[in-house]
Amino acid sequence: MFTKKPEPGETVTKMGDRPSAAPETKSSPFTERPATYAKGPTPSASSNASKMVPSIIGEDLTITGNVTSKGEIQVDGEIQGDIHCGSLLLGDTSQVMGSVIAEDVVVRGRVVGSVRGLRVTLQSQSHVEGDIFHQSLAIEQGAYFEGKSRRSDDPMADIKAPERPAPRSDKPSDAGGNPFSSRAAE
Repeated sequence: MFTKKPEPGETVTKMGDRPSAAPETKSSPFTERPATYAKGPTPSASSNASKMVPSIIGEDLTITGNVTSKGEIQVDGEIQGDIHCGSLLLGDTSQVMGSVIAEDVVVRGRVVGSVRGLRVTLQSQSHVEGDIFHQSLAIEQGAYFEGKSRRSDDPMADIKAPERPAPRSDKPSDAGGNPFSSRAAE
């Protein structure tokens, strides 16, 4: 209907076929490597996280423990732990049981835990149970969100600053009514 039949003796090139000089040197797309991988990372790519290839956690992969990256992570599987990265995309089948910290967060899957990011987007199929700390938040119609939303000029600053322990005093005190203090034991 929309295709022209070839004339007798005319060669037909199908979509996906590549012209090659010698038919015996034909290669499969699975054996070819992109030029960026064959030569190794360029200095600009290693210093700039936005130009890096994202790390992908597939549907069949479950990680128990924390995940950390300076670049982009795409999760389609399950993570039972915290995620800290530059940019995060949680796919339709993703499940995260832990906190998420990234500059850009796009959620399509399920998160049970807090989300911290400069730009957070909950797409229509997302399911989030936990607090969201953000500079910019977008929630599409149909998204499930249960928790508190807190806007902050720098939602990542609270995480970057380590907690300082309370100052210690050399003399025991039971001002707080501590039953384990030395005076209570007398």
